[in-house]
Amino acid sequence: LRVSVIGAGPVGLALAKAISDAGHSLISISTTDPVRASQVETVLPGVQILPVVDAVTDVDLVIFAIPGDQIRDLVKGLVATESLNRGTLLVHTSADHGYEVFDEALGAGVVPMAIHPAMRFTGFSSIDRARLVDSYIAVDAPRAVLPVAQTLAIELGGEPVHVPSEARAKYAEAISVAGTFTSLIVGQAITLLEDAGIDKPRNLLGGIFRSSLEESLRTGVPEIDPAELFDGDNQ
Repeated sequence: LRVSVIGAGPVGLALAKAISDAGHSLISISTTDPVRASQVETVLPGVQILPVVDAVTDVDLVIFAIPGDQIRDLVKGLVATESLNRGTLLVHTSADHGYEVFDEALGAGVVPMAIHPAMRFTGFSSIDRARLVDSYIAVDAPRAVLPVAQTLAIELGGEPVHVPSEARAKYAEAISVAGTFTSLIVGQAITLLEDAGIDKPRNLLGGIFRSSLEESLRTGVPEIDPAELFDGDNQ
């Protein structure tokens, strides 16, 4: 496939590298940020950096690696300018939406899909590329093309799991809770050890966090009200 990626943040850069590694032809990446454009030139030398309107022209697959709340307006603009080609696969990477975010473009004959890697991206393409191999990837698409979305997830290195539109809100909430509370708890524990003068607090905590997470995932835990964890003097 001839592929363009819209967005050169951590997600866009990692997926661009993964799609290239899978043997597809990465034609261009679209970004207006000079710092990110420089990163593209370093990680993927020779790939064109184009405006969105040019990036979506004459390609088979367009990956929208941008915040979910920006997708509809961008797609609406591309439809208004008749920039999308019939038969083009449109994929977004937002946890919050299914493929219906592309409804505005269905009249143009595009094929809509949603692919969200359930992982934390670092911005370091080599690390993110490696983590994709161990990740699950939430996919959604019309029934007839769902196997295409699943195949693409596998080519990116992950394990596809179907998350339909009606489950997206709870899925996105779960992803947000997992990421936010992990960062909060790790940060709080590191601060406590640093205040206590403990040497190498991150190394010390690595074992307990990894083992605790693995045990919690293995056994399951009862539902906890987050407010109970941070009330009163514990805030």
